[in-house]
Amino acid sequence: MSRIGKKPIIVPADVTVTFEEGNVMKVKGPKGELTQKFHPDMTFKLEAGVLTVERPSESKEHKSLHGLTRSLASNMVVGCHESFKKELDINGVGYKAAMEGKRLVLNVGYSHPVYFDSPDGITIEVPNPNKIIVSGANRQVVGQLAAEIRGKRPPEPYLGKGIKYVDETIRRKAGKAGK
Repeated sequence: MSRIGKKPIIVPADVTVTFEEGNVMKVKGPKGELTQKFHPDMTFKLEAGVLTVERPSESKEHKSLHGLTRSLASNMVVGCHESFKKELDINGVGYKAAMEGKRLVLNVGYSHPVYFDSPDGITIEVPNPNKIIVSGANRQVVGQLAAEIRGKRPPEPYLGKGIKYVDETIRRKAGKAGK
């Protein structure tokens, strides 16, 4: 039995979970609304605020789908209840971020500013010029947008300049040895 797949998902009182034909799951909560189509072999049971995922057989494909389906469903419930957040730090002389409406503007050492538009359901905040917070209900979109922002100027190992995640550590290299 899949260790992750057999865990129950507790659905909070302010989150509603509905199922449609074709194994489509809709989750609606205070932080947003998400829809996901799952593999037709996986079955869901919602009883008294507890959602469980079951698989039809012990085949390798069903075993791998079991944990994946449960993780995706859990992320939908948690995202609609609390929302996900990624924080980024900017290090470097003259490197900064700012918001122009719903658009993120990065000045990170290029001859031109770099722009990012926030997708629907995702909010980008800049509490100070050296910090960016990406948050939203969809975990995959939040992580992808944060990775794209970081990818515009990843941290370099010699001076540590660039955009990095808050919890990321940069392995520093020694410069020129000299004589």
